[in-house]
Amino acid sequence: MKKTQKQNTGSDILRRILHNKTAMISGIIILIIIALAVLAPILSDYDETSQDLLKRLMPPGNGHIFGTDELGRDVFTRIFYGTRVSLMIALIPTALAVILGAVAGICAAQFRGAADFIIMRIADVMLAIPGMLLAMVVLYTLGGSLASVIISLVLVEWGGIAVVVRTATLEIRECEFIEAAVSTGAGRLRVIIRHILPNLVPTLIVLFTLNIPSSILSESALSFLGIGIQPPQVSLGLMVGVSRQYLFQSPHLALAPACMIMILVLSFNFLGDALRDILDPDRRTL
Repeated sequence: MKKTQKQNTGSDILRRILHNKTAMISGIIILIIIALAVLAPILSDYDETSQDLLKRLMPPGNGHIFGTDELGRDVFTRIFYGTRVSLMIALIPTALAVILGAVAGICAAQFRGAADFIIMRIADVMLAIPGMLLAMVVLYTLGGSLASVIISLVLVEWGGIAVVVRTATLEIRECEFIEAAVSTGAGRLRVIIRHILPNLVPTLIVLFTLNIPSSILSESALSFLGIGIQPPQVSLGLMVGVSRQYLFQSPHLALAPACMIMILVLSFNFLGDALRDILDPDRRTL
């Protein structure tokens, strides 16, 4: 029995988002953090690299909202500059992984046969290797840089996305409008572009949103271990890693960036869960 596919209009989806408190609150928090990161040079009187050894390890207050670090740099300023880097490393590789995984998953489902077997076996191999181990191997090979971190996170994430997209594509292929398009002479490429891809957009949005927190945590863990972002660049994970030796003397150095990581991860997780419920009518009825 062929399935029908319920189309969601943009206005309908927007209305659901506006009426979903979890999505709205999470989205507002994320937008506020992004705005603070972008406007950091305006909001702070300090430079993220400016050192003042006479003011090192100062507690919060005295003109420094979150105190100063071991080199006398303003922690508040560095947190939002670090948030810039952490968000960039989370968004760029996640977007690239979604694109790569979507292409692989659609090709595997649409062309089947040898293409399906090869793509899925490669994805299985990537999924079988622990993500952090794979990322560490890539970073040890290419060196700790922004580009290396992005490449490592793309390799870690694309396999799982490809599997989900393949399953979703196979389900869409069973819908009546696909059969109608094929019966009118539409080729595979036209079916993919005009029919399959538009119906995959909600799934891809949810995958993108839900994979951002794992990218943030992975980057933070790699930088904490000293193999991710390297000084003079700053990221939230690097700040926590450098300040762990001052944890008992000046706990604010580690707690402030760690709290920012927690807020970002929770906000994106809640947003992703809310979008999944909004974009998946069947899930909402469970």
